Amino acid sequence: MLLQNDILRLRAIEPEDLELLYKWENNPMLWAVGNTRQPYSHFALKQYISQTDLDIYESKQLRLMMQSKLSSETVGTLDLFDFDIHNSRIALGLFVDEKFQGKGYAKNALHLIEDYVFNFLKINQLYCHIAESNQASRLMFEKENYESNGILKNWVRSNEAYDNIIVFQRFRIEK
Repeated sequence: MLLQNDILRLRAIEPEDLELLYKWENNPMLWAVGNTRQPYSHFALKQYISQTDLDIYESKQLRLMMQSKLSSETVGTLDLFDFDIHNSRIALGLFVDEKFQGKGYAKNALHLIEDYVFNFLKINQLYCHIAESNQASRLMFEKENYESNGILKNWVRSNEAYDNIIVFQRFRIEK
């Protein structure tokens, strides 16, 4: 079945996800990774959740919640954004809550979303920007055969230093 396997289910955001999103979106330690500069209110997140029923072709983005099939706990989020239909590409963002990291959820989410993007949406390219200092993410994308196709120098600020961004890409294989 699309968007799930034996380990993980990728599902739409529900109103019940408000408190979890509020916790994650308002964690300053995660802001540098997600390009956030300010906290989100409950009101703003409620509005966001209420608008997630828009079609990906209309909104140019899609956020899915990662839910463990074993425990039914929500373990993270997956974002597709910057959807460029003309050039057939879409950006990817993955987040797994710290207490669930190292259990294969990111890799499983990656496989599920690749199937959705390449085989259902028929998009040519899935790409992501990974901070050079993010060893775990870099290793996962390299192991999953993503091409490292460029470095954006001093792209993101972390505290008082700058970090390079590595551009990882995966292309649809025609069948």
